[in-house]
Amino acid sequence: MGLREQDLKDCIENIFEIDAYKSKMGEDKDICVLSFSTINEQSAKDLENFFEKGYPFVLDADSTSGEQADGTYKVFVEIERGRETPEHIVELLDGVTKLTDQDYKFRYYKGFRSMPANLETFSEAIPLDADSYGIKVNENNMDNYKNFFNKSYAESIEMKEDILTIKNKYADPVSFNVIDFGKVDSININEALNVNDFAEVIWLTKYLGDYNVTKYGTKIVLENDGHQLVLTRR
Repeated sequence: MGLREQDLKDCIENIFEIDAYKSKMGEDKDICVLSFSTINEQSAKDLENFFEKGYPFVLDADSTSGEQADGTYKVFVEIERGRETPEHIVELLDGVTKLTDQDYKFRYYKGFRSMPANLETFSEAIPLDADSYGIKVNENNMDNYKNFFNKSYAESIEMKEDILTIKNKYADPVSFNVIDFGKVDSININEALNVNDFAEVIWLTKYLGDYNVTKYGTKIVLENDGHQLVLTRR
């Protein structure tokens, strides 16, 4: 029996990723990979089958065999990279929206910032041929949260929705809300330098690694290779 409207309500996270994982069907420059997170194995299998049986342009759909570190199950969808890619993703998302009754955002290439999921942003964010894919990936090097924390002492770094969680081997995990990301001097903090929380800045430096850590009001700013990440503690 096929899925009906709202059958997967409250089962799928509302932020999905594009080009964050490698393709099984070919080279990443030729294939676009979407990844969705579900709350359990059954909903992952249901979503996988929905994609694979319902859309002729889907090259492959697959789900993880076990639970991820963050407690979710991943569903991967592979489609050909080309001029029709944004329209195909809109079509896929239309079906998922009917199953879940919620709006979606997406992150590109493990980026910090999530964006509205619509045709305009897909067309702007997603490279549609092999050459533009190579350029895009190089441009997004620091926007990839794994790359930004390349100097970190962390045992694991995970993004779930807009929440960044960092865990060190001998300490409790620390979670942050991601507020903004960009090149140095391109971000307007709009808060005064906080000189009263110097102890927290020192602690964060020891916990996170060799980063320039500054606090403005309640906002924590990390700097790496000419880029700034703005966070607040959860």
